[in-house]
Amino acid sequence: MMRHCSSPWNWLLLCLSLLLPACSSYAPPRTLVGMSRDELVALMGPPDMERRVDAGTRLEFPRGPYGQHTWFVYFDAAGRAIRAEQVLTEQNFNRILPGMAQDEVRQLLGRPSEVQGLARARGVVWSYRYENPFCDWFQVELSLQQQVRSAGYGKPPECEQRDGIFPF
Repeated sequence: MMRHCSSPWNWLLLCLSLLLPACSSYAPPRTLVGMSRDELVALMGPPDMERRVDAGTRLEFPRGPYGQHTWFVYFDAAGRAIRAEQVLTEQNFNRILPGMAQDEVRQLLGRPSEVQGLARARGVVWSYRYENPFCDWFQVELSLQQQVRSAGYGKPPECEQRDGIFPF
């Protein structure tokens, strides 16, 4: 006699197995070298931004839960993919310096996860979530002249301590 097992563990395994294929287009494929722009966009969806760089172009793909990854995919002049990199890294954050133009920040890090205005119209703060063990984000304060005033690490709202208990 065959017994039907409907334990909660079986349902959890079923749900996880259905979600795994959805992660396949999260990052660029390992075999992207030589792919056309159209082939890559068919796999990853439309990019957030397309920029001219050197002798080719770059597509920018913000990704992940809370936008913790941003992939830049580079194409040569013939329109073939040559490499990809995940740019939300501490190495890139350390390149953000006071006086840098807002567009330079966008070129290094892509679109921020959140944008918040400062009181008395003093500028804005761009926040970048990124993968790290400390639940930090990187923040860039921009002046009204669209230049970096300051930059550093902080805690996003979902990681703030509330009533002595961390939500995670």
